[in-house]
Amino acid sequence: MTTSLDTVFAALADPTRRAILSMLLEDDMAVTDVAEPFEMSLAAISKHLMILASAGLISQEKRGRVKWCKLEPDALRDTSVWMQGFGQFEPVNLDAFERFLAVELAEDQQDTMPAEPPVDRPENPSDDQTPPLD
Repeated sequence: MTTSLDTVFAALADPTRRAILSMLLEDDMAVTDVAEPFEMSLAAISKHLMILASAGLISQEKRGRVKWCKLEPDALRDTSVWMQGFGQFEPVNLDAFERFLAVELAEDQQDTMPAEPPVDRPENPSDDQTPPLD
């Protein structure tokens, strides 16, 4: 299973391949239609499609003279099952975390600040210049 996970994640690592998968969510597409929105050669798109096919994420079939691509819906099942193991963790709400940190840091600063400003006292009591009280 690790090898297939590695292959799937490697295929998903490229933004062009993820965009292709998103396009195929809607319907099967001819290779030339898949290539249309990208500013790269048909050969480059074909390489991306081969990687997706070798990962099992898509299948390709020839219909007449046109090669069609189809999303394989069960291809991500093992990957999804593996990732669900991480679902036990709550998603981090960064705004709430930032507010929490602000409160905690403010409390820490209050705890470390002296209650009263320090009084400037001479080190030697005889150096005290205050007049004696009668």
